[in-house]
Amino acid sequence: MTVSAILAEKGTSVFTANKSSSITQIIHLLAKNKIGSIVITDETGSVCGIVSERDIVRDIAIAGTDALDADVSNCMTAEVISCTRHDTISHVMAVMTEHRFRHMPVVEDGKLLGLVSIGDVVKRKIEDTEREAEEMRSYIAS
Repeated sequence: MTVSAILAEKGTSVFTANKSSSITQIIHLLAKNKIGSIVITDETGSVCGIVSERDIVRDIAIAGTDALDADVSNCMTAEVISCTRHDTISHVMAVMTEHRFRHMPVVEDGKLLGLVSIGDVVKRKIEDTEREAEEMRSYIAS
């Protein structure tokens, strides 16, 4: 199973902001949309970072409330690890686990195509496992 199956089910809508957005603006976007991360894009729409709730909490812990007025570029992860639609769910799960993050942009040819979360990946993995188990039961019963 590949990332394209997740995107086909959940859609390709991704919340983005530019790197000059303030942390306060990002916090409001996260809260309003009930999401855990926002992809940061440059003027051309290319991914140049990602910021999560964890990043913001860490930044506030270090800089205090002054961090709220700073640009998101100060606390975002600039070296974004992404995947493509053709990557397997197992591969994406392994990368997310190894690098300890919960959201991965789907990028091809420099274009942002979507975003997958660890929840999306685990849900699909469970569905696949249940389907395989049912197929095995049906095979054994026949």
